[in-house]
Amino acid sequence: MPKQKTHSGTKKRFRTTGSGKIMKQGAGMRHNLERKETRLTRRLSRDRVIAPEDAKVIKKLLGK
Repeated sequence: MPKQKTHSGTKKRFRTTGSGKIMKQGAGMRHNLERKETRLTRRLSRDRVIAPEDAKVIKKLLGK
């Protein structure tokens, strides 16, 4: 049987925590940062845990 390959786009965008949760970067941090409030950019820069329904698909793409 051939092995399942890891989806290279997914491995760049998501990471797994030690407990198995899937984390992603917050949206809205790519451009127009000069116009956004400092508090907002600080909040958006944090990683987020994705929903359990989406985590199933992401784990499959990551080969976990």
